[in-house]
Amino acid sequence: MTYSKHSKAPAPEVAAIDFPVVAIGASAGGLDPIIAFLTNVPPDSGIAYVVIQHLDPTQKAMLPELLQRATSIPVTEITQRAALHPNHIYVIPSNADLGLSKGHFVLSEPLQLRGHRLPINGFFESLAAELGELAVGVILSGMGSDGTRGLQAIKQAGGLTLAQHPDTAKFDMMPQSAIAADAVDLVDIPDKMPEKIASYLFRGSFLELPGKEPGGRNALQEIVALLSEHTGNSFTDYKINTVLRRIERRMSLYQMTSMEEYIPYLRNNPSEIDLLFKELLIGVTNFFRDAKVWEYLKIEVFPQMLAAHPEGRAFKAWIPACSTGEEAYTLAMVFHEVVASSKPPSKYSLQIFATDLSADAIDRARQGRFPPTIVSDVSAERLERFFLQDKSDYLVRKEIRNMIIFAQQNIISDPPFTKLDILCCRNLLIYLNAKLQQRLIPLFHYALNRDGILLLGSADTPGHFSELFAPLTTSTRLYRRLDNLARQRLLTYFPTKVSSATPPTPSDMREVSMPGRIQSHVEQLLLQKYSPAAVLLNQDGDILYINGRTGAFLEPAAGKANWNIHAMARDGLRYELAGLIKLALQSDTQVCLKGLVLKEQAGKAQGVDLTAEALRQPDALRGMVFVTFASVPLAATPRRGRSPNPKVLELEQELIQARNEIQAVRDEMQTSREELKSANEELQSTNEELQSANEELTTSKEEMQSLNEELYTVNAELQSKVDDLSLVNSDMKNLLNSTDIATIFLDSELRIRRFTAPATQIYKLIQTDLRRPLSDIVNDLDYPDLETDAQEVIRSLVFCERQVQTKNGRWYTVRIMPYRTVENVIDGVVVTFINITESKLLEAELRLIQSGAVANRGARESAP
Repeated sequence: MTYSKHSKAPAPEVAAIDFPVVAIGASAGGLDPIIAFLTNVPPDSGIAYVVIQHLDPTQKAMLPELLQRATSIPVTEITQRAALHPNHIYVIPSNADLGLSKGHFVLSEPLQLRGHRLPINGFFESLAAELGELAVGVILSGMGSDGTRGLQAIKQAGGLTLAQHPDTAKFDMMPQSAIAADAVDLVDIPDKMPEKIASYLFRGSFLELPGKEPGGRNALQEIVALLSEHTGNSFTDYKINTVLRRIERRMSLYQMTSMEEYIPYLRNNPSEIDLLFKELLIGVTNFFRDAKVWEYLKIEVFPQMLAAHPEGRAFKAWIPACSTGEEAYTLAMVFHEVVASSKPPSKYSLQIFATDLSADAIDRARQGRFPPTIVSDVSAERLERFFLQDKSDYLVRKEIRNMIIFAQQNIISDPPFTKLDILCCRNLLIYLNAKLQQRLIPLFHYALNRDGILLLGSADTPGHFSELFAPLTTSTRLYRRLDNLARQRLLTYFPTKVSSATPPTPSDMREVSMPGRIQSHVEQLLLQKYSPAAVLLNQDGDILYINGRTGAFLEPAAGKANWNIHAMARDGLRYELAGLIKLALQSDTQVCLKGLVLKEQAGKAQGVDLTAEALRQPDALRGMVFVTFASVPLAATPRRGRSPNPKVLELEQELIQARNEIQAVRDEMQTSREELKSANEELQSTNEELQSANEELTTSKEEMQSLNEELYTVNAELQSKVDDLSLVNSDMKNLLNSTDIATIFLDSELRIRRFTAPATQIYKLIQTDLRRPLSDIVNDLDYPDLETDAQEVIRSLVFCERQVQTKNGRWYTVRIMPYRTVENVIDGVVVTFINITESKLLEAELRLIQSGAVANRGARESAP
């Protein structure tokens, strides 16, 4: 069977679906809970049900037939462009992916047969886009995590999501995955789900309550106040309909009809406030959402940014409302791909600040761990390049994670990040009222550098601030920052709480900022003129910071770049520095070494004083060493010429020898370091090979797991069939035995296939005689031609019936009929033996009576 995503099969257009649709996703062990669910569905619920199960693509599914036995609701297998109707149950075919478009099912060929195929996610997302609040997603027993992302999409669209209680599932991986992702509204057993779904779907709405009932708005304000008190975040600037819908969802789960009833429940259950808080955040995202936007960034925007700074630059980006981090990691991956093609790539970097109001979302984003379902959003090439596989999850590689700093932040009240090159705020503004949007758009403008890029969601726009941003294209929500506006108008809209981060007005700048500039210039001049050359080191001697001109004392070492002071120190300072730093680390005070002579390149000599101090304050610099270099006139230094004293000469020779030995030890250490580095590279190469082998094994494991799920489903269907056949077999056996008719079933070679209990009175049959030829069995019949007649029946298909006597005087009517299979194939004969002994005796008596009567009549007639 072949399907197409864009089928041209004619189908009548239908109006938008105005009835709920419940999608049920299951995998291994899902047959029993599906049957339990559907058994409790009333036939006139007004709801359509769609069952999506992981099925073997090479086998015809028996699922529709099995489900039809459990319910009186019509169960049909889905066909291309079939329309949905309420009070029907639809089952996905075994070798197809399923979607929904304008009230019709759309079947398509699966991307792959096994492994990463995720039909549940695909249909759930399509259902969410098509029905919104009328969509219901249910996840039952199964392996893997298929369905989790689909439930998130349904929940974001305002629909209801349910999962089977893991303790009642044969395989709890799918329900556990959905529950762990906070994508489930209700967790229950399948038997009780239909009733709760109906209670939720056919509830009364109170969206208009604040405007109609007195006190309704006060109740809403009280709920918002409870949220603010418990979480420290205010939702007063959110769109009121958005807040109401989310409150309504939570209330409907408890069958509450008024907010006055919900408020005491919130007060008594702080955990419910946390759940409502998470509900209002609507933290749903995924990798490479709106693929064409990221493609445009990769092909056009980022190359232009790099080309504008050929000497290299460190770029900055901010992603507010980042949720669990997929968008931040997407931006990092796209930038990394662009930079990788530049020469050299190391001269460009991107620091991403990703923030969100939810602490839980930030914690999950920091982990960089994502479920296998991301394979539908991330290409195989990117998965291999940017992710490591850890068990069944994908872990973002360190090089990408290091590009991002995750932090909890309230964009409404906390100060923004500034001097940004990219600001990505997608699908946040649509949940905020117009007043707050007018404050945030200018704030975004201020946070961006000149010609910075603003990326908004598909439903977001700059609104009335079109003079602040120019669109890059008409098909994407990408904008470039403009500077052609009056600063005074811009500041009017800045939030009060972030005013400290806003620039001063032009009139204030002349009076306030000018002295600050003079002070800064003076301080810079003093540092340049009078501060000594100095370096900040860690305990290993690596240079962390350089102040002033240190070229007279330090020079880059030949070979690979090395920022260690022991390699960069000029001759005359190298050995003295090593001892000075070691002494400073052991001392609590400043250590000085004066009177050193340093030979310059021109052959001249200069005096040098060294000072070293181990830092204790502040905490950020604790454990580091601060070294200063001071040039002094050579005349002011103690004379360091050769002393005529023999003892001094001996000491100098010992010192030279000791220095040579130290240098030899350092050379050996350097050699050992290089060897260790080489061994480390070999181990790294081996590790990569093992990682590659592990990935291949993981892929094989996933394929085997998928195959196992499909086989488990097929086994469950076959087991159900076996149970049915067992029941039918028992019925037939009891029926045959109850007729008290001796019956023997023979195959085409007249071997015994089955027999009934009365047949043992004619043939000496036992249970082990099955599959033996009938002619081998001793019998009491006076019927030597039975096998010949049976062969003739098989040949001619005409039944044979004879009356046969046994050796002990009994009579039977022997009927031989063809054995026809369900496919109407002749596969042997059925021989029945009907006991007619009594009939024969009665017949004999009747004949005897009749013969006696005739004799008497003859005697009377012959008498005179």
